[in-house]
Amino acid sequence: QVQLVESGGGLVQAGGSLRLSCAASGRTFNKYAMGWFRQAPGKEREFVAAISWSGGNTFYAGSLKGRFTISRDNAKNTVYLQMNPLKPEDTAIYYCAARFSDRDTYYQTSSVYDYWGQGTQVTVSS
Repeated sequence: QVQLVESGGGLVQAGGSLRLSCAASGRTFNKYAMGWFRQAPGKEREFVAAISWSGGNTFYAGSLKGRFTISRDNAKNTVYLQMNPLKPEDTAIYYCAARFSDRDTYYQTSSVYDYWGQGTQVTVSS
């Protein structure tokens, strides 16, 4: 079992930045591919970014590449999402997810992830 706890969300003005963190329990974090997803009010959950267990492979939703950066620190069992500059359309609940993987790759489909955090709210004002 892996438990994921997100933090770092909040209210920020457009153009500002936030860094989300996702702390994972368990001793095999370095064998889990990680992903960030988000869900805005009235919309379906969408992929944001993903990272392989080594951190060497990353992938982003096309519209977010260049503004968001995913990274991980396996020594701290934590994955991060740096977001800047933020736009009002980035307002959503952000979730991290984990998938045990036998390959050092990333996954962008939500259905393949095994564990999810409870989410953290990000609100961007205009």
